[in-house]
Amino acid sequence: MEVRRAAFTCQGQLCGLASSPPTTLVTTGGKVGRPQPRAYGCGRPTFPPVVTRVVGGEDARPHSWPWQISLQYTRNNNWYHTCGGTLIASNWVLTAAHCISSSNTYRVVLGKYNLKESEPGSAAIRAAKIVVHENWNSYYIWNDIALVKLQTPVTFSDTIMPACLPDAGVILPNRAPCYVTGWGPNGPLADALQQALLPIVDHATCTQPDWWGSTVKTTMVCAGGDGQLSSCNGDSGGPLNCQGSDGSWEVHGIVSFGSSLGCNYPKKPSVFTRVSAYISWINNVSPGKRSCMLEFAFLCCFLAILFRKR
Repeated sequence: MEVRRAAFTCQGQLCGLASSPPTTLVTTGGKVGRPQPRAYGCGRPTFPPVVTRVVGGEDARPHSWPWQISLQYTRNNNWYHTCGGTLIASNWVLTAAHCISSSNTYRVVLGKYNLKESEPGSAAIRAAKIVVHENWNSYYIWNDIALVKLQTPVTFSDTIMPACLPDAGVILPNRAPCYVTGWGPNGPLADALQQALLPIVDHATCTQPDWWGSTVKTTMVCAGGDGQLSSCNGDSGGPLNCQGSDGSWEVHGIVSFGSSLGCNYPKKPSVFTRVSAYISWINNVSPGKRSCMLEFAFLCCFLAILFRKR
């Protein structure tokens, strides 16, 4: 398998992709940039996230992570948030396999900032199909990835748009700044969507004996572990958001597991399913582009036969 590493540079404690545009850190006054007018594409929110180095997590800017979804199950005619997830196409959501139970009925809620309030621009769509990775192992937490197909495709808007997927095989370097987002996995949910900076911990460090050791495989990625921040600020199944070299946001991880010793435990970073290790699987399960290419190929064959007869 080809493994590519992103160009990366650090200046003091601030790190970023070498070819990324400069990022403005907003730390006072609450002022944020104006919405960016553009055609809807992946990973470029209308309301860009305010990416600061706040320790302990913080409220996200409303609708600045418009691919963040709430995966909910129904019980006694009520819907309950159970996991996060990432919109990656108009009718497909990426989440963790451990979030899925065959006994539950699920829906996906999109375009939300505050789960407890009615918000314009949000949508709730039932799951038409759920595909859990065929090699999902709940004991070792291997291949912790699943795809949810929506009953109806969602219309992209200022509050709902997909994240970009990384290229297959990409490995982010140590200290690459990424952000975990969600409403929180334990206890009472946060009202507003939360975000927290989680720097990448490289595989060599994360697999040291006093860190995670052999528990962490090459199909996983670690982030945090400094004793201050972890994916407790996010949700199981939710995204690890990392900015690409062109400024767009990519989902590099799916929140998978953490330490039983508690959140933010030193040398026990949050562990994510590494999305770049599963690009082929994702494309095979959600074959939008592939099916178009097959239809085009059939059309070409038909025309070739037709003209040959002439």
